[in-house]
Amino acid sequence: MKESCGLIGIYNNKEAARLAYFGLYALQHRGQEGAGIATWDGKKIREHRGMGLVAEVFNERHLSIELKGDIAIGHVRYSTTGASLLRNVQPFITYFKGLHLAVGHNGNLVNTVELRRELESKGALFQTTTDSEIFVHLAAHNLTGHTIEEALSIACSKVKGAYSLLALVNDKLIAIRDPYGFRPLVIGRLGTSYVISSETCALDLLEAEYIREVEPGEMIVIDKGNLRSYFLENRQEKRRCCIFELIYFARPDSTVFGKNIYITRKAMGMALAEEAPVDADFCMPFPDSGVYAAVGYVQRSGIPFETAMIRNHYVGRTFIQPSQDMRDFGVRMKLNPVKDMIKDKRIVIIEDSIVRGTTIRSRIKKLRELGARELHLRVSCPPIKFPCFYGIDFSSKGELIAANHTVKDIERFIGLDSLYYLSLDGLIKACGGEDNFCLACFNGDYPVVPSKEYGKLFFDIFVG
Repeated sequence: MKESCGLIGIYNNKEAARLAYFGLYALQHRGQEGAGIATWDGKKIREHRGMGLVAEVFNERHLSIELKGDIAIGHVRYSTTGASLLRNVQPFITYFKGLHLAVGHNGNLVNTVELRRELESKGALFQTTTDSEIFVHLAAHNLTGHTIEEALSIACSKVKGAYSLLALVNDKLIAIRDPYGFRPLVIGRLGTSYVISSETCALDLLEAEYIREVEPGEMIVIDKGNLRSYFLENRQEKRRCCIFELIYFARPDSTVFGKNIYITRKAMGMALAEEAPVDADFCMPFPDSGVYAAVGYVQRSGIPFETAMIRNHYVGRTFIQPSQDMRDFGVRMKLNPVKDMIKDKRIVIIEDSIVRGTTIRSRIKKLRELGARELHLRVSCPPIKFPCFYGIDFSSKGELIAANHTVKDIERFIGLDSLYYLSLDGLIKACGGEDNFCLACFNGDYPVVPSKEYGKLFFDIFVG
């Protein structure tokens, strides 16, 4: 799975760039393609962006000399719209009518094609291929006679889809969350400074006090030391928070959508143990994604917990590899079984999701070769049957295995003795039983329906 992006904003701190750097470090799991920081030095926006991990992009000179200022926004990126190129790394910077703008965006718009064509017909020149630049052009076209807050609000009324947005506009820090609240965004305080982040794990690292979420459909404006709140006109009655933030994306030490991720994933594992018990010698996760659900599974089932797969933490994420052959090699480099633990054992394995099935198939094959007697897989979410329009590329070319195959077919393909997915009811219950999640990847019920042209383009690219 490709991940969402990560955002960090710092207001009123002499070490704004350094704090943003550490905030991005905490959010590195949300994107590994590129990173950027923009600061306001009182006269202009300074910026540095680069391809790669946070530690590879920035050095001490950037943080202490080049990125001066007491306001900063930062972004880590994994592309869901736009190619993996330096020009697409955010924050996106521009200057218009006396305003210096830097924008970072997490999410995906579903009417990009129409908006871009409309803006280009009015003379807009796009510098990137990301939908994040759409916000800047829409705001710029509405600045005449309006404040920047009003212009951004008008822009938000025209876009459709998922977005958590940070904007640095001269001496203002502005945060906006889409009307459905697909992607997370939280507010913290560090002394007299404000911190805005995609997840609370960044607040924890900076030792900032958690204040609250940015509400769906809310615009936060911080300037002159004050925090003001406005609501967009198209705010929705019901939230539609991405449930995959709880299943997979968010760090386990974060609180997202008001839910502690560690506890929520444990609850998913407990629900799995209730729905699909297994008589096994031990339970193991495929680290790191299945670890926390596995903790819940063993606590509820009483089966011993073992880490019979050891992860090499110095290997990059397998789905970034450019070919299937290399991806399989990356799997072997990333996880290695403890051979003496496997032979003649009945094992229940916990995983958080199955997308294509190819990666887990190679892992199961290796366990078979090492003499495992029985292999039972328990997945802490329902089958993923539908693509996501809102910032998660689950697969390309129609590779969602559950979209075209039964559970029994998948069981045979992977080479398992049994396979069970957590029920949708079980997942919702583990997540608090609330009716405020986007479940479209499981049931096809899309809260925001893509425009016809965008939908055709999306399905041509990602579904085939």
